[in-house]
Amino acid sequence: MSETSQTEISSELLPIYADIKGAVVRPGMYQIPQNARVLDLVNMAGGFTAEAAQNQVNFSQMVEDQMVIYVPTSAEDLSEWQEGQLGVRAEGPATTSTKVNLNKADSSELQQLNGIGEKKAAAIIAYRQENGSFNSVEELKKVSGIGDKIFDNLKDEIEV
Repeated sequence: MSETSQTEISSELLPIYADIKGAVVRPGMYQIPQNARVLDLVNMAGGFTAEAAQNQVNFSQMVEDQMVIYVPTSAEDLSEWQEGQLGVRAEGPATTSTKVNLNKADSSELQQLNGIGEKKAAAIIAYRQENGSFNSVEELKKVSGIGDKIFDNLKDEIEV
């Protein structure tokens, strides 16, 4: 077996863990399969409670390693939540960091970085899908097309 094949196999076997909180029967941390959706995690947690605001949760969103899923109740004030983040938040209602998170950014967010265009953004996302979350900002240099020069220009703009 080649070195590349071993790397691909081992990255597929890496466990993914996600935390679900709020209006579910059994909140907690769960080991989930790669490519799991929010609804899969809700089901693992025993389903929604009677108070759950199910209409505030994106059932189809892919769950990523270390993600926190919060299911609000119908009585909660949801005005503090960012649009598009209802039902899913990783670090509280709103983050104060202006850095781009390599593990959470979509293509358009990545393209706002110095030296990152559409193709490099796609390469970053592909790397993340194949290898799991970035463990450090330096790991970005493993992405095809991103060398020391590009990394040095954007290292202060990124985080994991």
